[in-house]
Amino acid sequence: MREHIYFVYILASRRKGTLYIGVTNDVLRRAYEHKSDLIEGFTKKHGVHILVWYEIHGDIHSAIAREKQLKRWNRAWKIKLIEKENSGWNDLYDRLTGEIALPDLPGSPSPREADASLGRG
Repeated sequence: MREHIYFVYILASRRKGTLYIGVTNDVLRRAYEHKSDLIEGFTKKHGVHILVWYEIHGDIHSAIAREKQLKRWNRAWKIKLIEKENSGWNDLYDRLTGEIALPDLPGSPSPREADASLGRG
């Protein structure tokens, strides 16, 4: 039986810019949809396209609960959460898709960690 994976993610318009929090079962597809402005709404209106943070959950209920929790957080807490793992506010989408081959950047997951988190490693 296939294990289900869910992602809580944060997108940003730029470093310390407008933030968006969401939940999905496919973070690459969902980030692509946001980047390509395929989804009408907040992210398209405010140009929020950079995947700056994500977290993996094995249960949709825990993922939704975490999304709601993060949405209640104040902005400073959200920025601290992002910068704990991604101090450079790097676009994690590019690293996850392997479109760029960079050495590990301070504050972002290594490609091996990213592959493992997506069940590819």
